[in-house]
Amino acid sequence: MVPALEEERRRPLRVLVVDDNIDHVRTMAYLVRDSGHHVDYAINGIVALELAQRTRPDVVILDVFLPDTNGFELARELRKNPQLKQAYVVGITGRDVERAVAMQNGFDELLHKPVHFRLIDELLSRIFRK
Repeated sequence: MVPALEEERRRPLRVLVVDDNIDHVRTMAYLVRDSGHHVDYAINGIVALELAQRTRPDVVILDVFLPDTNGFELARELRKNPQLKQAYVVGITGRDVERAVAMQNGFDELLHKPVHFRLIDELLSRIFRK
């Protein structure tokens, strides 16, 4: 492989973390940043969509149930935007949600809370290597 292409493939991911719990979102953002990736975070769907349009994340880690919108709606909005539809969208929920329903609504992955950061880190590493 051409060295420049290999370097581009190994660039840090741009990650957007979305959760209405400020402690969760800040902790996740800190851990993602500590893993060597660029990270932005939002605590509601409106800000998340605006940030996503501006920063074009590679990965969106998204709480499925937000107070102002739900993650299904937000994931569908991300997929409508040609510049965002390639983002890898990871849903996180503490509720009973079927994986098939999440996948039909724009998610690539669905994780159930509590999510150990090691799982997120492994997921980011897998995406990073693609």
